[in-house]
Amino acid sequence: MTAHDVGLLMLDLALILVLARVGGWLAQKVGQPPVVGEIIAGIALGPTIIGPHLSTLLVPTDIRIPLSALANVGLVLFMFIVGYELDMLLIRGKERIAVSVSVGSIILPCALGVTLAYWLATRHDVAGDDRLPFVLFIGAAMSITAFPVLARILTDRGMHRTRLGGLALASAAVDDVIAWSLLAVVVTVAGSSAEAQWHVLLTLPYVALMFFVVRPFLRRLLPLHTKAGRLTPTLLAVVLVGLFVSAYAAEWLGVHVIFGAFLFGAVMPREGGEALRQDIMEKLEQVSVLLLLPVFFFTSGIKVDLRNLGLDGLVELALILLVAIGGKFVGAYLGAKLQRVPDRQAFALATLMNTRGLTEIVILTVGLQLGILNQDLFSLMVVMAIVTTVMAGPLLTRFYPKRRIERDIAEAERLSLGEAPATRVFVVVDEPSTQGDDVEVAGALVGARRPAEVVLSRMLPYRAPALEVGTGLSGELLEMTRSLAELEELAARVRRDDLPAPVLSRFSHDVEHELGLQIEASEPDVVVVRAGAHALTERVRGQLVTVGTLPSEPSAVAVRWSADADGSAALRSAALLAASRGLPLVIDDGERSGRRATASAADLARRGLVASAGPAPADALVIVGGAGLIDGAHVAVRAARDTDVVEVSDWAADLPAPSPALT
Repeated sequence: MTAHDVGLLMLDLALILVLARVGGWLAQKVGQPPVVGEIIAGIALGPTIIGPHLSTLLVPTDIRIPLSALANVGLVLFMFIVGYELDMLLIRGKERIAVSVSVGSIILPCALGVTLAYWLATRHDVAGDDRLPFVLFIGAAMSITAFPVLARILTDRGMHRTRLGGLALASAAVDDVIAWSLLAVVVTVAGSSAEAQWHVLLTLPYVALMFFVVRPFLRRLLPLHTKAGRLTPTLLAVVLVGLFVSAYAAEWLGVHVIFGAFLFGAVMPREGGEALRQDIMEKLEQVSVLLLLPVFFFTSGIKVDLRNLGLDGLVELALILLVAIGGKFVGAYLGAKLQRVPDRQAFALATLMNTRGLTEIVILTVGLQLGILNQDLFSLMVVMAIVTTVMAGPLLTRFYPKRRIERDIAEAERLSLGEAPATRVFVVVDEPSTQGDDVEVAGALVGARRPAEVVLSRMLPYRAPALEVGTGLSGELLEMTRSLAELEELAARVRRDDLPAPVLSRFSHDVEHELGLQIEASEPDVVVVRAGAHALTERVRGQLVTVGTLPSEPSAVAVRWSADADGSAALRSAALLAASRGLPLVIDDGERSGRRATASAADLARRGLVASAGPAPADALVIVGGAGLIDGAHVAVRAARDTDVVEVSDWAADLPAPSPALT
């Protein structure tokens, strides 16, 4: 390349990057995955929109050669990501439905695709030895589901934690394994030269080597990553060297580089390796998403030429869309119904399995490179990939609106908690490191009632998606694992008293709204929340306890007396807290006569609690009745909506035996 060509290459890279980012941004604005906008941006630089002359002027033919080389590197990195994020643990417990849906969504579109391919072969002069690989390739290409795009659609809607989302992920995972295996066979048949066909015989030993030798070696990276506390350049270099060697080996075997990259991703360690996976994904995105994949979109899109589509081309496109959409939809739907999946969920599964995205573009590009597809058919199949991806989101919203998703999530969480015990205290956790006192307060509020439980729930707000190519599931899994570990550590504070303490944690786009739904579904008797953290007053039907910063070594528990339901609830909470901490209880009646406060203190004293009426000590843990903290109080208690004023005798049996002060 001349110096002028190098400069022009830099300018074209800048143009491609700008169009890709703008296209991805516009796609997100209309509710589509960014990949859709980036693919269309690549097509925009091709002859279809700006014409062949301007396209060649902007990106000369000589410049397209180095761009294609960069695109192939991006392709290898993308296929590694696809293989790395494909975790077969997703199908655990869902094997029968996942296999039924995925097999149905492969067999029917593949069979229809093969039938259509015979008709297309006659129209595009595909004959002789080329016909078999052409027919098989069309059938296999119709069977693809884009696991990364499907997972992103589910995570954007919060559906991946519902039963339907789990089934869709499991079905797509099985679909990927079957479809990629089928495509590997087809590509091998089509791409192997006569003198290199004996290489194919080494494919099975190569796969065995990857799983039984390379995978154990890669597991050694986990302790090195943990020890370093980050992804070092050496660790990343080891992964990249292995990736490119695997891609070369697959190409030498006649299978194609994309399968070597996919296989290397599939053998990367998963169990205990969430942090390593997330670090690798973030590093690769900086190169892959921002530079190499936009170049791949361009090199693929520039080959799409729909200028001479004509009536015959429209007929072919219509039949391709009919086979691709109808075959996938009907096949997946029937597969779901065979396992007695309800109609609405079966329709949603069928819609999701139709998502093809970038994965389909990859397969079609390979078909074009190998000469299986001509440019006209390649262009039509790219349109099919875009249409099936664009339609998935709106159709899913139609079959499964937001209110149904919320109901499914709430139902799943209710089932995970089981039947409500006699007493359920619900603790809203935002910062586990600072809410140990909140959990101990919750445990004290249970008192002697049994059966009872303290539920710890943490709702994590979604961050802006860190990964645009991958599913984002690995990062979310890592953060969720950390969150659950922190909740389990908090739960140990009440479990030591033989009190069950289940934990809940998930991501949310609207923490306040979904937290309210979660509380309503779990039907707690008491909700404990950190002061100022949430505005849940109207969403809590049971007792609401707001906790501020508690004194480190209080001399007593003091409650400010009021003769209403909130005051009664505050008195009960104060007595339970005093008994659990082995502290005296002081009932502060303010400026009133104090006869009722004195009588209540005497009643509690007869039941073994050190109690008196009078002003609160300066270093006391102060509890007030009402919905919020006032006048230096540490805990505020609002009674349940349907609670009237109750006497000490109504809840005195809840008091545990007095215990020594907690240290």
